[in-house]
Formats: sequence, C-alpha cells, structure tokens
Amino acid sequence: MADTTHEKPSETRSGALLSVRDLGKTYAVGSGEVEAIRSISFDVRAGELVCIVGPSGCGKTTLLKCLSGLLAPTAGSVALDGQTVLAPPKKMAVVFQEYGRSLYPWLSVQDNVGLPLKARGVPRGERDDTVRAALEEVGLGHALTAFPWQLSGGMQQRVAIARAIAYEPEVLVMDEPFAAVDAQTRADLEDLVRRVWQDLGVTVLFVTHDIDESVYLGERVLVLSSSPTVVQEDLSVDLPAERDQISTRALPQFTELRTHVHEQIQRAKRGDRAGLPA
Repeated sequence: MADTTHEKPSETRSGALLSVRDLGKTYAVGSGEVEAIRSISFDVRAGELVCIVGPSGCGKTTLLKCLSGLLAPTAGSVALDGQTVLAPPKKMAVVFQEYGRSLYPWLSVQDNVGLPLKARGVPRGERDDTVRAALEEVGLGHALTAFPWQLSGGMQQRVAIARAIAYEPEVLVMDEPFAAVDAQTRADLEDLVRRVWQDLGVTVLFVTHDIDESVYLGERVLVLSSSPTVVQEDLSVDLPAERDQISTRALPQFTELRTHVHEQIQRAKRGDRAGLPA
C-alpha cells in the first residue's frame, strides 16, 4: 500500500495526534459553488475520545471524509502524527453507519474481520490470532465461523468494529455507527466503544447526531454550526471516567451538559453565527 502522508511535517500543537487547521470544503454545483465547511480548526490528543455533533446537513460526514483522506479539502489541512493527510492513512480506521454494506455476506465473520490484514500481507497465523483477539474484545469470540446474514444488526456492527480494531489503528473514526440500531442495542454498543477505547488506548473520533450519546461517550464534544460549518463550541465533558447507562445519565452534570449541547444545536439551527468566523 502506498504511503498516504506527506513527508513534510505540518505545524501542530504540542501533544496533538490529529490536527485540523483552517479546513474548508467547497463543492461545485451547477454553475456555482456551495461552501460546506468554513475554516475548521481543532486538535485531538493521543488517547482522547472526542465526539462531533451538529444539526442535520451541517457537514459532519463531509468533515469526516476530509479527516480520513477520502475527500480532498478545498482549503486548510489535516495532519496525523505531524504528517499531512493526502489519502486514507494507514494509522486510521473508519467505521461507517451502513455497516451491512461494509461486510461481505459470502465471507465468514473471521474472514470479514481479517480482510484488511490479508490485504496488508499479514501471515495467516498472525492474522488469525489478531482476528480472534479483536472478536473477543467486542464479545463475538464465539462467532468466528458465522456469516453476517446470520447475525443481528447490533452483532454486525460489532463485526465492523472488530475489523477496525484488528487493523490496530492509532485513530478510530466512527460516522454515526449506531443510527440504524434499536435503543437497547445502541446503549450496549456505546458501552462497547468506551471499553474498547479504554482497553486498547486508541484515539476515537465519534460523529453522531445524538446529543445524549455525545455527552455519554466523549471526553470532549465539538459542536458544529449550520452550513457553512465551523466549530461553534469545543466543550469539555466533566464526567467520571467510569460510566454506565443508569448512574451516569442520572448525574446533574450529565443533565447540565446535554442541556447545554442541546441549546447550542438549537442556536445552530437558528443560524445564529454571533461570534463565529464570518
């Protein structure tokens, strides 16, 4: 696989693993242009879990595609480990919302999870060990020989997460990965992400439209404005490191934080850009 980063280091803040600087994206539409993203800047330290929320249509997925090298920005830069991202980096894995389309129904769970490792040329024995460990991490160690179509939606998403962590990325990017599952499964998968993040020490960037989810999961929440998108607020989440679905969500701090984020989203929906870049 070709190297996906530029050789010249870009300027980042001290301690930043992922650094976004003045990122902009404009699309050509018909005879004109549409500015989707306008001058976004933020940093993510190694080992952080950062959630990104914003109103529908604000450009969350466009931002994610720029961060992961799937879409070239019109302006600004994204750097991973000080290297400018020009294509999908080897050190980053992405989990998409439409997990069903990312799994091959004719391959077993084991072969689906091991596919990126096979493409990388990892020997079979080492590949099998890594796949088993990844599936154990997501609670599917018993499902090696099953096929995706034999699994529930929540289990399929666990397979997609296992494939991402088997790749052993430094950064795991997740694009609204639980939008298509029921509430109970969603809660289980949220706790899974927290556990994987803590067990493996991976850096997680989690894009969601769910306000409560962003507060429950994240150490920080980046609230995006309406399009053209900027970072409206970078909010620190002052909640205990150990969280659960009942006691954490009952905390006064949780209520205050989710109310604050909700107010910011409503502000974005109103198009209130006071204090934001023009």
